[in-house]
Amino acid sequence: MKKVLKSRIVKNFISHFAQGLIVIAPTVITVFVFYRLFIFFKNNFPNTNIVSPYADPFIILVAIILFIFLVGRLSATIFFTPVIVGSEKVVERVPFIRVVYSAVKDLFSAFIGNKKKFNRPVLVTIDKANDIKQMGFVTQTDLSTMSIEQGFISVYLPFSYGLNGKLIIVHKDSVIPLDVSATEAMKFIVSGGVTHVD
Repeated sequence: MKKVLKSRIVKNFISHFAQGLIVIAPTVITVFVFYRLFIFFKNNFPNTNIVSPYADPFIILVAIILFIFLVGRLSATIFFTPVIVGSEKVVERVPFIRVVYSAVKDLFSAFIGNKKKFNRPVLVTIDKANDIKQMGFVTQTDLSTMSIEQGFISVYLPFSYGLNGKLIIVHKDSVIPLDVSATEAMKFIVSGGVTHVD
């Protein structure tokens, strides 16, 4: 009994720790990247002002944004892609880092970039008897690789005022596509329906 309880506590801790990392990591990584780039650019102009002490931080910030843009632009070229793929393979070989890296990468990819996942907002019937519906995003339309029968799709339902949500598997007949942009739909859900949708 004690072993089972100990195992549950450990599993619970690992599960919540991983969830916490997924929530915190994107923000921390973004802030850290901006901070390190800011220090890097600032150190290239020691004891000198670019324009003035008040304008310099904004100039450095613009330089950082342009630098990140150029990295993004280069990463889309055929010359830079093998370097990214190679470095990702190295990172994915490290046991614990692999889990965090892949989770953060998937989370970022779901919202931004060329492989956005949350780009199909829908209305899902949760309770047919009481005609209760919930807004979400279709993430997969073919689940046959997991032995789930045809006609069923995966829908992610974000929670309001948070980054959490839940994944449900429903029949496509229970889903109605929404004529609204993914951004507006996400804002509406996250704000708890307070945000006005144009």
